[in-house]
Amino acid sequence: MPDSQPQPSHSSSGPPSGPDEAGALLLCGARLTDGRVVDVRLGGGRIEAVGTAGSLGAGTAGTAAPGAPGASGASATRVDLGGHLLLPAPAEPHAHGDTALSADFEGPVPYDGRDVQRRATEAALLQLGHGATAVRSHVHVGDVQGLGALTAVLQARRALRGLVELTTVAMPRVLTGVAGADGLAILRDAVKMGASVVGGCPDLDPDPTGYVEAVLEIASEYGCPVDLHTDGDDPARLARLTAMAGGLRPGVTLGPCGGLARLASQAASRAADQLAAAGVTVACLPQGGCGTVDRRGTAPVRLLRAAGVRVAAGSGALRDVSNPVGRGDPLEAAYLLASRYGLRPEEAYDTVSGAARAALGLPEVRVEAGFPAELLAVRGARLAGVLSLAYSRIVVHRGRVVARTSAVREYCGSATSAAVDLPRQGRGEPS
Repeated sequence: MPDSQPQPSHSSSGPPSGPDEAGALLLCGARLTDGRVVDVRLGGGRIEAVGTAGSLGAGTAGTAAPGAPGASGASATRVDLGGHLLLPAPAEPHAHGDTALSADFEGPVPYDGRDVQRRATEAALLQLGHGATAVRSHVHVGDVQGLGALTAVLQARRALRGLVELTTVAMPRVLTGVAGADGLAILRDAVKMGASVVGGCPDLDPDPTGYVEAVLEIASEYGCPVDLHTDGDDPARLARLTAMAGGLRPGVTLGPCGGLARLASQAASRAADQLAAAGVTVACLPQGGCGTVDRRGTAPVRLLRAAGVRVAAGSGALRDVSNPVGRGDPLEAAYLLASRYGLRPEEAYDTVSGAARAALGLPEVRVEAGFPAELLAVRGARLAGVLSLAYSRIVVHRGRVVARTSAVREYCGSATSAAVDLPRQGRGEPS
């Protein structure tokens, strides 16, 4: 089946309506990044226990976290993770569900409600298959599409409940002047409908500062996070933005900020210090840009991290006109940050997992008792190898396996391959 057509599970037990409906699960023989091989017991949407491989029987809960649900010794379904590296699941901090998978359309992207819902659903499932159990999707509101695209993505969110957490960012085009009055009204309506984050692109407004002021005012009024698009190539404008955003709770994210990499080193360092002081998160897009910001390039992640800025990495465009080959794969984003931008594999993976989850306001995940059971198992022994060849994956959301991707490479058709008894891809034993 092509990867562009994600398929629902054929299991008779549909997606759970809540985390407590997931039965106990025992992940057996998984390798952790510190080299240990362990069993991990899940229940009630959380990690109940972690023990040496073979120490947590299917009928016992082991040593659970105090007060953990499901630690009653009930039998658990076993999942063999031998040969897999077990990681905290990634999250996707910067997607565009309303334009995803639209590269093949001729002319403007259609905003028919059913089509938007179909594409947004398919895009979220693709990203889930890659490992992202939470997705933040930016959605255009106002102009010709009104609130139709947002309505469709919110419908996709409801349909995907139990599989992946999909949240939406309302993005009006103009918020200042006479034309901005409609945008302000639409943005308020969007929040009331269910958009949980307010955003947009101040660079496209005739008055960027006024745009930011309007967004921050609505965010403060409704207690929403803020997620704004900016290239970040204007130091003065960026300084004003960070000064205005500093201290806002629950928080401000800026992206993709590729223009920071084009600034002179002194100006870039000053901007990084300002972002750190304001507590602003930067969501970079190493796989390519998105249609909202014309210029491409990746933010200077090492400089930002050295200054104390939280840097998350997103996917941006997923096969739309601005990136017709976008994959929406968080492990590819981490791979690019490690291979091209000098981050260690552990640092690169944190941008798509720990930092991305924090940017979305989600709780921290560790493979330890008591933490949320949001996990990704990838065939491989070390994180560097996983980022290099992350073919086979098992995704756990709310303590339940929600996606599997299996890949086997075999060498055949020649006397040489048979003679040397070559192993299958990703496996230690011969085929």
